Amino acid sequence: MQLILNTAQIMSLATLDGPTKLITFDGDVTLYNDGQCLVPTNPVIEKIMWLLERDLCIGIVTAAGYTDGARYRERLYGLLESIRDSTVLTDAQKRNLIVLGGESSYMFQSSPAHADLLEWVPRTEWQLDEMRAWSDEDVQGLLDIAENSLRESTEAMRLEATVIRKERAVGIIHSSGGKFAREQLEEAVLGAQKTLELSDVGRRLPFCAFNGGNDVFVDIGDKRLGVLCCQRFFGEVKGSQTLHIGDQFLSAGHNDFKARMAGTTA
Repeated sequence: MQLILNTAQIMSLATLDGPTKLITFDGDVTLYNDGQCLVPTNPVIEKIMWLLERDLCIGIVTAAGYTDGARYRERLYGLLESIRDSTVLTDAQKRNLIVLGGESSYMFQSSPAHADLLEWVPRTEWQLDEMRAWSDEDVQGLLDIAENSLRESTEAMRLEATVIRKERAVGIIHSSGGKFAREQLEEAVLGAQKTLELSDVGRRLPFCAFNGGNDVFVDIGDKRLGVLCCQRFFGEVKGSQTLHIGDQFLSAGHNDFKARMAGTTA
């Protein structure tokens, strides 16, 4: 059934506003296994290279929030090195891949000559007007509330968890590398999501609370904004010319869900 629906979506996409221009992908569990890397033997690399050869723009919109390109190169090195070494892609086509991390917080563009094979893109070149209006006070306030909720969940369920606070995200990971039960993760997600929805800052600022497979994170922004930012960067691409491919489309605690408001999804 899922394959039939995906095929129908793609066939419909091809008949709307001309040819598809942008395809965005989630990272973990979509392009590679949870917490792993896009290694050279991954068969998806050949498919993405095929798309780039046909002048499609590619965005990898991932929850992984790193502020330097070196960390993304570690996760995506198989694809980035294939782009660098390609004798088929033109220089322009090699630049048609971007990575948008932290849902919608950090953008890097493929740059084969760069030491990290990725080049930082200033927010002024892709950020939406609504995102420019966010205050740092609201960002930190929302993360404070989310962190308190996650700590309460950790204490209530007696989880062996460590809290991780980043510039635009906060989450919990297993302290000793063990495995959380799915129900524990979902409970922590729902607790954070409900607490934020009832807060003043949570009504002002978009956020995403999600189960990452063996962690829980709350990010500033969401995949809707991430896909919209990719559309803006590549020249105001329409939602009807965009396909987002992900693995988590349930409405509660799954971070691909909101991408449905920015383009076609599969």
